[in-house]
Amino acid sequence: MTAPDGPLPASVNPQVVRDWADACVAGLDELRGEINDLNVFPIPDSDTGSNMLFTMRGAAEAARATPARADLATVTRALADGAVSSARGNSGIILSQVLVGLADAADVLMQDPDATFNMLYSSGLRLAARGAVRAVSDPREGTVLTVVAVAARTAAEHVGDSPADLARAVADDTAEALERTPEQLPELASAGVVDAGARGFLVLADALVGVLTGVTQRRRRYRGILTGGGQPGHSADEACTSSDMDYEVMFLLEGSAAEHVATLRARLDEIGDAVVIVGDSSGDAGERFSVHVHTDQPGAAVEAGIARGTLSDIRISCFALDEIKKQTVNDGPPPRHRRAVVAVVRGEGAAALFAEAGAAVVRADDGLTPEHLAEAIRDTDSAHVVVMGNGAMSSADLVAVTSDVRTPQRAVVSLPTLSMTQCLAALAVHDPAETPDADAYAMAEAAAGARWGSLTVAETKMMTLAGTCDVGDILGLIGSDVLVVAEQQPEAATALIDLMLATGGEMVTVLAGAQIGDDTVTVIDQHLRRSYPGVELLVYQTGQRNDLIQVGVE
Repeated sequence: MTAPDGPLPASVNPQVVRDWADACVAGLDELRGEINDLNVFPIPDSDTGSNMLFTMRGAAEAARATPARADLATVTRALADGAVSSARGNSGIILSQVLVGLADAADVLMQDPDATFNMLYSSGLRLAARGAVRAVSDPREGTVLTVVAVAARTAAEHVGDSPADLARAVADDTAEALERTPEQLPELASAGVVDAGARGFLVLADALVGVLTGVTQRRRRYRGILTGGGQPGHSADEACTSSDMDYEVMFLLEGSAAEHVATLRARLDEIGDAVVIVGDSSGDAGERFSVHVHTDQPGAAVEAGIARGTLSDIRISCFALDEIKKQTVNDGPPPRHRRAVVAVVRGEGAAALFAEAGAAVVRADDGLTPEHLAEAIRDTDSAHVVVMGNGAMSSADLVAVTSDVRTPQRAVVSLPTLSMTQCLAALAVHDPAETPDADAYAMAEAAAGARWGSLTVAETKMMTLAGTCDVGDILGLIGSDVLVVAEQQPEAATALIDLMLATGGEMVTVLAGAQIGDDTVTVIDQHLRRSYPGVELLVYQTGQRNDLIQVGVE
């Protein structure tokens, strides 16, 4: 990719900013549910992840809308303005301030012919940290403000490193600062969680590492603090907020001078809390500001804005009403059935086999969408549902689906099965008479204990652990590793089974696909009888098209 004309070197390519924004959107989308679950401060309304995603998506769209050869200042300013316009909640507004800091740094660096990416990142974080603190009327330690400040200090200390090393250092120190947030904010310690907004900021830091290095950092799931977790800071029958304020008010303010914004902040502090005001940092008298406040007087908050400029995009929400709506969505008639198992399969024979074993079958011969799987789970009309994706859907999508369909009346557990043979082993120990937890544990244990492999046809020439293969060769995989390369199906099948039985086994299960030859199944049977006389063989004609056979060893 060629850098645009201008004084900046290729190390500050504006496309990097666009790519980073897109990576941030992807990361926040993947972890939205996790971040929402951490949201206990300032209001436990479980929307921090959603608000940050909405804000970042608006910013990324604005950056992508800039001309292909737009300079760095133009792209970063579009990113910031898009965030200010799209900001949702106080977490979204603070996020927009981080991007405003980056844009302000780019404006300055455009005047320096020796500017580097490290200078942009370091200066942007420093300005973001200062701007975010100024935007909040009552800044608290242990929030995203603290973590951004740590990131800024780390960036300044590593500005002489390579861009990748700088980004890694910032992300790692951000993660460490995130772990300390419960020690700094009592509300977090009481609930046993880290700060939700800070977790979202870590997504941004990790996204940059991924863009610069091509390697994505995988963090632990932040369900609670490392030192034993904690108990929720409020009981189930408490009010839905931790504040005396019942309404959240947000609006965009234009045509207001900076001194008028100061008086607006003072007025909002009088009638509410959690006041956050940020501008697009254009420097003109007609600067645009995004305003956020929690209050019991939403009308007075809007009037305060009208008195100081032109308002647009006014949003007023009631925390209590939002909670009632959530409960209304989740409440419904009780499920008709106690237990169900949902199995994702490929092949007509597999569908019949798993249905006979008692599973609700979802076909994935031509792919599987999260919406289709979610519908199948709901259709079971069961109070406890175990879901096995069998490799047909990414783990991230599977987790997202199970999270979305879970309700107070429907518990959903996904088992990490990657093949139909593992699923079959799990179904063999399924006991509806057991308690749901004990049953799911036994199924997970059985699936994990089933070694599995497969035969498939090579579609490209490539290097494998078993050597180089050509198009059309038969590949034998154990898990996801290619350990056998052969020209004929029978040769590959017997070699694969030898490898899988090298560590022992009492039973081999073969799921025969649509393209496997009858002679191959016969050879497998003869090979086992001759070489492993004590091993039982079960063969099912399942008809899947993606694998020639799937093999399970127990």
